[in-house]
Amino acid sequence: MSTGRRTIAVIGAGNVGATCAFSLAERKLGNIVMLDIFEGFAKGKALDMSQAAQILNYDGIVRGTSSYEDIEGAEVVVVTSGFPRKPGMTREDLISKNASIINEVGAGIKKYAPDSVVIVVTNPLDLMTYHMWKATGFPHHRVVGQAGILDSARMTHFVADALGVSNEDVHAMVLGGHGDTMVPLPRYTTVSGIPITQLLDSETIEQIGIRTAGGGGEIVKLLERGSAFYAPGNAAAIMAESILEDRRRLLPCSAYLTGQYGLEDVYIGVPVVLGRNGVENIVELDLEESELASLQKSGSFYKSQLSDVLGWG
Repeated sequence: MSTGRRTIAVIGAGNVGATCAFSLAERKLGNIVMLDIFEGFAKGKALDMSQAAQILNYDGIVRGTSSYEDIEGAEVVVVTSGFPRKPGMTREDLISKNASIINEVGAGIKKYAPDSVVIVVTNPLDLMTYHMWKATGFPHHRVVGQAGILDSARMTHFVADALGVSNEDVHAMVLGGHGDTMVPLPRYTTVSGIPITQLLDSETIEQIGIRTAGGGGEIVKLLERGSAFYAPGNAAAIMAESILEDRRRLLPCSAYLTGQYGLEDVYIGVPVVLGRNGVENIVELDLEESELASLQKSGSFYKSQLSDVLGWG
């Protein structure tokens, strides 16, 4: 790919990966390589997207492959490969299955895209992001997990639905692990700057928080075959755009903590500034005691999983 354009790699051409790749094409961010162990799967979707190029006014190249050599020089690598959730499964049920996949993917990235920033979407998200950091040996600021953007987007929708207002005017904030221990923050969730604590009763807010935490599982149950992909794929594309364009957007992502919020040596969802170097800065919010306790509980849960299940720590 000697076109002079930058390269973005998407590992995994399933629904999430393909949605992410298509969103990247719509944003005209560069050449896209989709890699999947099923080469025809990746090539077929790449060809379909390429045939939409004139419709999108997209003049980049979308390519499908099964060879890691083809991601050489990628500036950003989005990792979506892994076993999907099935009805009744938690994200944590996927640990052992997907850890071996991350080992293989991490080795490929380390060899062919050693200067890239890696965005992890594979579940269980916070654990797999930590595992990817170890597998690549990259500085931790160049490995980040997509979680809080998706969870906040889900909470945004539920708040907008409850109030009967536009999603555009709602800005939610969800921290913590991408699972049942996530921490929705109503005080930092606003509608045109107004905290939802002034617009909704406490019972409704609590129910929104519960539904947000179970948002992925709700979709898995409804679909029966498969899991969410439109929102996760587009959320990853937003992260890639912020990095590639050095937009320095403040977004909730799974980042490596070194003492922030009283947590260290763990990946967990916190507000970060995403720029050219990946995680440029971690923002420490002024949390109430109960909010901080919930975040630390979430972090401690995943840290114990790192030790007990993956053997790190």
